[in-house]
Amino acid sequence: MRVLGIDPGLTRCGVGVVDGSVGRPLSMVDVGVIRTSSDLPIAQRLVTIEKGLDAWIEEHRPDAVAVERVFARSDSSTIMGTAQASGIALVVAARRGLPITMHTPSEVKAAVSGNGRADKAQVGAMVVRILRLSELPKPADAADALALAITHVWRGAASNRLEAAVAQQQALVKAQKQKMRTR
Repeated sequence: MRVLGIDPGLTRCGVGVVDGSVGRPLSMVDVGVIRTSSDLPIAQRLVTIEKGLDAWIEEHRPDAVAVERVFARSDSSTIMGTAQASGIALVVAARRGLPITMHTPSEVKAAVSGNGRADKAQVGAMVVRILRLSELPKPADAADALALAITHVWRGAASNRLEAAVAQQQALVKAQKQKMRTR
């Protein structure tokens, strides 16, 4: 499975592509950031992120996309920019019909380090170890994107299968109820 991890941000949007499957060694395919200038209008910055993400998807052809779920911080301007970049990421992936999973920062920390309260250094060290890298990619947004991709390979695929099974069961129950009403 090839996963594109996206750590959304308006100034730096981290992107990382990981190949692998549960129980097998993972490998980094590519990592980087899509940068926008704070001098540009927000709409233009979002277009830059959209084009950048589209290019990453076109080049790497992921099977799935993992995006960090936005959570509340004290600085509302940071939340807004992150949420806007996250929305762009969701739209770009959805337009291509790719499965999308959102992971919270604590889910990523727990999946990668075994501790949902791990600090950035702990998560970074595990990303280096898991992907057998010589050093942690910089800036932190890039490393965070790899951690998201790792999380999805290890947890997201199972989650998606469970959600699909639940949805299928709910559809069966609904069909049975409807059939009983028509009798």
